[in-house]
Amino acid sequence: MPRGRAPGYDAQREQILARAAELFAQHGYPGTSMNQVALACGVSKPALYHYVRDKYQLLVEIAEGHVERLQALVTTVGARPLPPEARLRALIAHFMAAYADAQPAHRVLTQDVKFLEPADRRRVLDREREVVDAFAQALAAARPDLAAARLQKPLTMLLFGMMNWMFTWLRPGGELSHAEMMPIVADLFFGGLAAVAPPAKPARRRRPSAVSVSAVADSGGSDDIACPSR
Repeated sequence: MPRGRAPGYDAQREQILARAAELFAQHGYPGTSMNQVALACGVSKPALYHYVRDKYQLLVEIAEGHVERLQALVTTVGARPLPPEARLRALIAHFMAAYADAQPAHRVLTQDVKFLEPADRRRVLDREREVVDAFAQALAAARPDLAAARLQKPLTMLLFGMMNWMFTWLRPGGELSHAEMMPIVADLFFGGLAAVAPPAKPARRRRPSAVSVSAVADSGGSDDIACPSR
């Protein structure tokens, strides 16, 4: 009979992913070794390979796991009977809370997805696009006139620009927390959104460039959301 997993296997594996995410966030994926991961987890390097195949598997699972959690938040909010503005505010609040609790994974998603193999990167970016689309649909429901002008995607990416890169300046233990910033981000966005007017002339009929939630700073352009660079 094959040996079963030892008690605590899944918890130990999650800890390894969390510690690896912290190291990747601090040193970058190329600058982190499996020796460093093993040391941070308090296990030997041979024991580490009992849980993951290699460093690349860590990167795939950190990036994909983070996006899957964001997708789950979209599903949770989508299941609630909320009016349009409340739905978009709920999405903002849930994502801000998720980013606060997963800053290392979010940083990995924004800076290290470019190291994924093409098929793996495509899968992660496709998941990101689904998240972006959910936000864009919520925004379109709140402001149908802006959707008619094909502005829901650009405005969605501006919103993600506020949320995604907050980790670059909002420090843990600082004067403001993510929880305190949640309503500020929503109020700033909706206050500014009220002032947005559709352009006088119709938008050109071409496929809008897509932008990633994580790749907002990556001016390569594409329909993903969040979290990664190309």
